[in-house]
Amino acid sequence: MNVRNLHLNIDFLGSSGVVLSTEQKSTLQSSLTVVQHNENFGDLYFWGKILGLNKDYYIIQGTPKEPSAFERKTLYSQDCMNWGLLIPATEDMKKQAKVITGRFTGDPAYEFEKTIISVRNKEKETPELSVEAEEEEEEEEEEDDDESLDLDQKTVSMKEEDRMAAVIANIDADTALVPRGAYVLDSLGKIYKNRLFEGLSPFEASKLDYYFHFRKPSFVDHRTLIVRADLDRAIDFMDNISEDIPRGCWSIQQERGGSLVTIRSLYWVGYTFYHMPRTTEYGSAYVGTGEKNIDLPFML
Repeated sequence: MNVRNLHLNIDFLGSSGVVLSTEQKSTLQSSLTVVQHNENFGDLYFWGKILGLNKDYYIIQGTPKEPSAFERKTLYSQDCMNWGLLIPATEDMKKQAKVITGRFTGDPAYEFEKTIISVRNKEKETPELSVEAEEEEEEEEEEDDDESLDLDQKTVSMKEEDRMAAVIANIDADTALVPRGAYVLDSLGKIYKNRLFEGLSPFEASKLDYYFHFRKPSFVDHRTLIVRADLDRAIDFMDNISEDIPRGCWSIQQERGGSLVTIRSLYWVGYTFYHMPRTTEYGSAYVGTGEKNIDLPFML
C-alpha cells in the first residue's frame, strides 16, 4: 500500500480488521516522508504489521528510483518513528524460518532454537550368505530392529530479526498480488508499470483469474500450448492465483455495492488485497502473527 494516501487507503481494509489509530496514521505520515528522503526511495509502501507478544513490528518497503519491479528494501519499527533496515533473506534463512514455530516476542535480539530429530537406518554391509545363514540373519534383524535405528538431532537457531526478514520474504512470495495489466513485459524482458492501466472492470475484478502473483514467474512455462496460445505475452507473464493449490486458499468479496473488491489469503491469515474497479487504486497489507496456516488443506 503506497504511503502517499495511507491515511485514506487504510480504511479500505477496515472490514478485514486492518486498522490504524489517528495517532499512528499521523506518526507514520511524518516519519515515512523522512525515511523516503533519507533512503532515496522512489516509492514507499506500508507492508503491514507483525503482532508480537510484547511489542509489534511495523513494516515498510521501499523501491529504488530506477525502475526495478521486484527489488525492494524492507525496514521495521516498533514506535513508527525509528526505522531499522532488515537484511535480504537468503534461501537458507527462508528454510529455517519454515522450521521454527511460535509467536514473535517483540525483541529483535531474541534467539529462537528448534531441535529437529530425524530417524534413519544404520548402513550395514551385507556379505553373501547361504540360505540357512540368511534365515538366521533375518531372525536376528527382527530382534534388533530397535538397535538398527539411528537418531539424528540437529539444533536450528535463528535471531528474531533474521526470522522476521525470512517470514516477510515468504509472505511476499505467497501473497503479493497485482491486477492483470498493472505491469507489462517489454521485448527486452524488463518489467514496467503499465501507464495505460485503468483498472479492471467490475466483472473482471470479481474473478480470481484476473489477479497475478507479484513475483518472478514459476509456473507459466508449465502451461500447455493450447493455454499459452490464448495469453498475451506482454501482460500474462506472471503466475495466476486461480491456479494456486489447494483450490480455495483465496477468499474474494465485493463490498460497497461492488465498488470495492477485497481478496484475503487463508494460508497467511491477516493478508488482505483491495482493488477499486475502473480505477488504478489497489494495494495490500498484512496484519497477523507471522505464522502460516499449514492446516488449511484439511480445513477446506
